[in-house]
Amino acid sequence: MLQFYFLSVFLNAMAGYLLITDEEKENFPESFLRNKTFRLVMGVLCTLTGILKLLSPIEGDLPLVGDLFPALSALTAGFILLFEFYKNHASPALKPEDGGFSEDISDPGKKLEPVLIRNKRAIGFAALAAAALHFIFPQVLLL
Repeated sequence: MLQFYFLSVFLNAMAGYLLITDEEKENFPESFLRNKTFRLVMGVLCTLTGILKLLSPIEGDLPLVGDLFPALSALTAGFILLFEFYKNHASPALKPEDGGFSEDISDPGKKLEPVLIRNKRAIGFAALAAAALHFIFPQVLLL
């Protein structure tokens, strides 16, 4: 479907750029890219487009697998953007003596953070590569 193709290329490129750029810059064109709401919306759109791209067939070839590389890169980049938003906006965990949870189960993202956040630039470059390759070769299966 042409709409998912366009969304896949555009959102992979935008999410890749968001993951690569440094958030402390004060340049005007990048000021809205650091907006937390914009990054949340991009994360949701990338994740949904990645799921729909996985399920959309390429001209009837395979019923389940669409464009694998762009779909997986959109899913991963979108999940990282959503995880960053969750990490920045989650309320601090209650201490066990205050009647809250113990520290080992209070932060579900504690195990995901080293894998995702530390490698977000590499995943951003992969999303940019997926956008470029998908734009150049639109009908290649598993690309």
